[in-house]
Amino acid sequence: MRIGMALNYAGGFKETVEELADFEKAGLDIVYVAEAYSFDAVSQLGYIAAKTERVEIASGILNIYSRTPTALAQTAAGLDYVSGGRFTLGIGASGPQVIEGFHGVPYTAPLGRTREIIEICRTVWRRETLRHEGRHYTMPLPPERGTGLGKPLKIINHPVRPDIPVLVAAIGPKNVELTAEIANGWEPIFYLPEKAADVWGASLAAGKAKRDPALGALDVVGQAPLAIGEDAQGFLEFGRPMAALYIGGMGAKGRNFYNDLCRRYGWEKEAEEIQDLYLDGKKDEAAAKVPYELLEKMSLIGPEGHVRERLAAMKESGVTTLNVTPVAGDHKSRLALVEKVKEMADGL
Repeated sequence: MRIGMALNYAGGFKETVEELADFEKAGLDIVYVAEAYSFDAVSQLGYIAAKTERVEIASGILNIYSRTPTALAQTAAGLDYVSGGRFTLGIGASGPQVIEGFHGVPYTAPLGRTREIIEICRTVWRRETLRHEGRHYTMPLPPERGTGLGKPLKIINHPVRPDIPVLVAAIGPKNVELTAEIANGWEPIFYLPEKAADVWGASLAAGKAKRDPALGALDVVGQAPLAIGEDAQGFLEFGRPMAALYIGGMGAKGRNFYNDLCRRYGWEKEAEEIQDLYLDGKKDEAAAKVPYELLEKMSLIGPEGHVRERLAAMKESGVTTLNVTPVAGDHKSRLALVEKVKEMADGL
């Protein structure tokens, strides 16, 4: 099981990257940079590529709406080049509040667009002349939709790899099925190993039944905050505000995918209460309603024996890459946590 880590996109990025070399030496396998509606992730990933030698880098995630499919392909090829073949293209649909509110683009057909985007990217990376006639994208643009001067082209440069890994962030049944069919990796949020099979098992099985064997096994990327110690249990409470933000505030009533997931996990009443409170501006009250079991089961927080048990549960449920967030007050302590969890994972 690989150990990954997400870098904070909200501030202090350069300082965090300066410390990344130590995590690389400690055995960190992959680092993810999110984008949301912050600074773009691409420039930051290029900066990381220049500051590291071995650790893999990944977008976690780039949304599928604000860049054209070929721009995503070019970006991935460029980052793979400057990193010496260490890049993974993480993509996802995001949500209508960000896509329509921040980017001003209609939030339509996320599944169909995802399928076509991955197909187009792989065509570009193979340096094939790009001709694509899909429901959502057409290259070259036909004369009746433009000037008539568009011509089939292929990327000028030779990509380092013709098969750059594609990771899809997905939690909905159909999106997870699509991911299992065509992507190299799958990144769910709020991953609970004990409930994963009930919530996603059928979708994963349906997708894998249609999967091209040449893609290899699906990389399953779980996420977990990390703190190890007899007195670490209290750190679970730090997860309440973020969980409440997603379950309660990341979407409108009836269009919040994270709220839907909480309901599918079995917390229908709590999901409704969290959303009602959050949308009413009562964020602290919403956070208090987040189920303790959700915080506990999606975390690696507690005494060493407990963390080992949670690691084993993650692996047994199918997680192949564990994306941790070390919770500690200083760089030395965070580094020690990554070293320890890497040692534990290698021993499973």
